[in-house]
Amino acid sequence: MISLRRNDERGRTNLGWLDSRHTFSFGDYVDTAHMGFRTLRVINDDRVEPGRGFGTHGHRDMEIVSYVLEGELEHKDSMGTGSIIRPGELQRMSAGTGVMHSEFNPSRTHKVRFLQIWILPERQGAPPGYEQRPFPESERRGRLRLVASSDGRDGSVTLQQDAAIYLSLLAPGEQVTHELRPGRHAWLQVARGEVTLAGHRLAEGDGAAISGEPRVTVAGAGDAEVLLFDLS
Repeated sequence: MISLRRNDERGRTNLGWLDSRHTFSFGDYVDTAHMGFRTLRVINDDRVEPGRGFGTHGHRDMEIVSYVLEGELEHKDSMGTGSIIRPGELQRMSAGTGVMHSEFNPSRTHKVRFLQIWILPERQGAPPGYEQRPFPESERRGRLRLVASSDGRDGSVTLQQDAAIYLSLLAPGEQVTHELRPGRHAWLQVARGEVTLAGHRLAEGDGAAISGEPRVTVAGAGDAEVLLFDLS
């Protein structure tokens, strides 16, 4: 079964300096029909104006993944981590017992656009942690590149949950397939461009929940970038 979540159905928060689309309920946007999917709790498509950002705030018991699509994102946290996240790099912050952090657009001229993803951890009260790794375009082009997993295999960042995240860049007509083990589910999120999934055409911002299927096959309908989540 495939259930589509179209871009124009998503929630939206526009604060002037922040323009955010919410695939699932978040903050003041509440939709009881879209509270998450399996252990995937948040996909926010955030656009932040130059010189602006999220001030220091706290999180607990959540796996928070940030993936920059355009521009740069500056990160600082109470674990002593300070970094700049650029396109093609993935950051994972395990909030665990508690962490304070801030996210800021350091540019004076360009917006930053990034996906903020939250995944529920397997257990609460784990120590907080941080990872950031680059995944070059050549590794994502025309294939599903594993970028996050429960065991950190293939150079992926480590999630404290039985989940995996794949990235793929697809040219028109290019196709990738992911096999789903029995009892597994998937979420496909289109970050840019257009793709087809089982006869459905999906555009930027569209998502799809996939259950009871043996595999997921995605084809580029134009130049596209997608994220695929494999979930228990």
